[in-house]
Amino acid sequence: MASGGKSKGPAGGEQGIKVVAENRRARFDYTVDEKVEAGLELTGSEVKSLRQGEANLSDAYALPKGSELFLLNAHIGSYKSASVFDHLPTRGRKLLMHRAEIDRWTTKVRERGYSIIPLVLYFKQGRAKVELGLCRGKTHEDRRHDIKERETKREMDRAVRRR
Repeated sequence: MASGGKSKGPAGGEQGIKVVAENRRARFDYTVDEKVEAGLELTGSEVKSLRQGEANLSDAYALPKGSELFLLNAHIGSYKSASVFDHLPTRGRKLLMHRAEIDRWTTKVRERGYSIIPLVLYFKQGRAKVELGLCRGKTHEDRRHDIKERETKREMDRAVRRR
């Protein structure tokens, strides 16, 4: 007898996740101390545009306004079929998080010089989500150190493969 309920989907890995946009530059320019998943308050044309992959997070950041967090400068391209009901591509979008998380991250941003940077924009079980990182800017020396570590790791991997 077949079991009732929903199917489990593919074995292993995250199921139901479709990545729309990734902020690769953020990992180069910032050190990410914490990560959190947040929902987005979007209009219908924005959701349809995201499903088509029309998004860019390269200049995006999040700022606290009052007791809420807003995603700013995230470019979501216009949806062609929306015509009159279209949205502004870089408008501020409210982030949906628990109050305690918002308060904790807001105090860190205001006191310790952190920035909130979106790392990945994706759909999880049909809902638009963004992975936010609590980041601190890297100095020139930090970047050089990271590049040096990457090169030494690459050389070690080559040496192991030669054996």
